[in-house]
Amino acid sequence: MTDWETIDFFSDESLVQDPYPYFDQLRSTCPVLPLPHRGVVAVTGYDDASEVYRDIDTFSSCNSVVGPFATFPVPLEGDDVSDIVDRYRDQLPMHEHMVTMDPPAHTRERALLMRLITPKRLKDNEAFMWRLADRQLDELIAGGHGEFISSYAQPFAMLVVADLLGVPETEHEEFREGFGLSLSPGKIGAGEKGTPGTNPLAWLDEWFGRYIEERRREPRKDVLTDLALATYPDGSTPDVISVVRTATFLFAAGQETTARLLASALRYLAENPDLQDQLRELHELIPNFVEEMLRIESPVKADFRLARRTTTVGGVDIAAGAPVVLMNGAANRDPRQFERPAECRIDRPNAQAHIAFGRGPHSCPGGPLARAEGRISLERILDRMADIRISEEHHGPPAARVFRYEPTWVLRGLSELHIEFTPI
Repeated sequence: MTDWETIDFFSDESLVQDPYPYFDQLRSTCPVLPLPHRGVVAVTGYDDASEVYRDIDTFSSCNSVVGPFATFPVPLEGDDVSDIVDRYRDQLPMHEHMVTMDPPAHTRERALLMRLITPKRLKDNEAFMWRLADRQLDELIAGGHGEFISSYAQPFAMLVVADLLGVPETEHEEFREGFGLSLSPGKIGAGEKGTPGTNPLAWLDEWFGRYIEERRREPRKDVLTDLALATYPDGSTPDVISVVRTATFLFAAGQETTARLLASALRYLAENPDLQDQLRELHELIPNFVEEMLRIESPVKADFRLARRTTTVGGVDIAAGAPVVLMNGAANRDPRQFERPAECRIDRPNAQAHIAFGRGPHSCPGGPLARAEGRISLERILDRMADIRISEEHHGPPAARVFRYEPTWVLRGLSELHIEFTPI
């Protein structure tokens, strides 16, 4: 029996394999619950998490990546710590990136990003996805078996974002050889050592910096030029490094979460042959299946906020300076919002109501991209593979399956997925 009063979410490895009994116990105890470790308040209720996400005046995103390991040089004392947060936020890890910013900086940087992720650009990117899906499947299908994440999910997700950002296809192979998934943040049991460094995406800065500087000197008719010449809403021109960090964060975050979504979806289909056959026959059901996978196995299982001022959520007092963990993986299984929440139901009428992409101004701007990647990948996989099944050699028989998950308190995703199938 899980015991939330003794388990430390940030160090207990037992939660890696299956965190859901723990999430259920937290929610049934109280949807907004101060935990006995690290001064954290856990939010597991759907309505409560949605409220916190939307209340950007009360809850800062400065600790969204590092959670309770965000340390300030002075104590967070009093009923309002906004001045301290604003004064010292640039000393926190990842402060350069949009995910940790609050308005007005976040509003400005997000506007820059949305000038890139336009409906037209997404449509062009989707055409690339269809070609890429078949190219990656060509590599996997030849043997009738393989490790899905490294052979398809990772390179597919990485190259889709590379194309969205306008990286020339002639350089895609170099990207693939040079960059896999970034190191997963929030390693279980690693404490502060498991949190990102000052800027763990710096390895990409030089790469994209070269692109942006070249396009500003010699504009071309391409997406990178559009990004290089984009301006803020007030008409001012961003520094090169600001544009670069918009690109690098989208690159890293986009591939990280989508690869995990694809693996979760394929594992479920391999374990449920009837559903596999149904989706193979009725492609129009695939989008709702993708939504259910996002809900049931949320790739980001925990997001974080810091209370700027003393407040109340769900009738529970939250002190100023308290780190709040928004447990998306729990809120998306809240039975008050989703009937029989642990079940995948492709006819679920409110499937898109999940908060796998967050809520409010910080909702993931790549949501439409991830949905398209899931839909296109599954269509092509089901068209080209029959009788997809889990490799018993690697994962054991149905009654004793063994899967490894990434040991982090931020993300939820398989480390590997070995499958067998009949090529079509």
